[in-house]
Amino acid sequence: MDLDIDNLNKTLRDASAGDIVSWALGLQQPTIATTSMGRNAAAMLHLVGQVDATVPTIWVDTGYNLRDTYVVADRLIRSLDVNIHVYSPEMTSERRNALTGGIPTVDEEERHQEFTRQVKLEPFDRALNDFQPQIWLTGIRREETEHRKTLDIVSRDARGILKVAPLFYWSEEDVEAYMERFELPTCKHYFDPTKVHDGRECGMHTAA
Repeated sequence: MDLDIDNLNKTLRDASAGDIVSWALGLQQPTIATTSMGRNAAAMLHLVGQVDATVPTIWVDTGYNLRDTYVVADRLIRSLDVNIHVYSPEMTSERRNALTGGIPTVDEEERHQEFTRQVKLEPFDRALNDFQPQIWLTGIRREETEHRKTLDIVSRDARGILKVAPLFYWSEEDVEAYMERFELPTCKHYFDPTKVHDGRECGMHTAA
């Protein structure tokens, strides 16, 4: 797709999140959405489902989620009109913990990269191979990390996939208001083992 991304971002800057999803789907290209099933993830799930419930939504379950996350995720999958596909690492978390000592610490950079590849990137690569998307609907928001501040509603990643972030300029208050408006459940306890510390990317949005 040959798109003028700069002009698109100017055009979409004041569009509603639903209109941004509709615009992306209107390009009529293979499309996926993703979810972490983290706190307030239901907002993006609900939004995509309201526009087109057939869009494949990928959840990479690292195997390290907390009980609260799994309980809420099951509730969302059952109650929302979404097309969820779950991808998990090839090795269970218990086996990995036994063989490698568990989640790397913040100063184990090389080991952390391999851990991230195993639990997040390899499962996501399988999803990309299965669905061959040209468009990726993502719930990332500008205020979340320093890397995301360099992006916009529409961007193209190193793999050539067009990323579309309908909630990009939403604040935390905007997300919570949406959650309250539609009475969406959220997990109170969420843990991403690939981030190690606040503000770190999980790798899906920075991988080549």
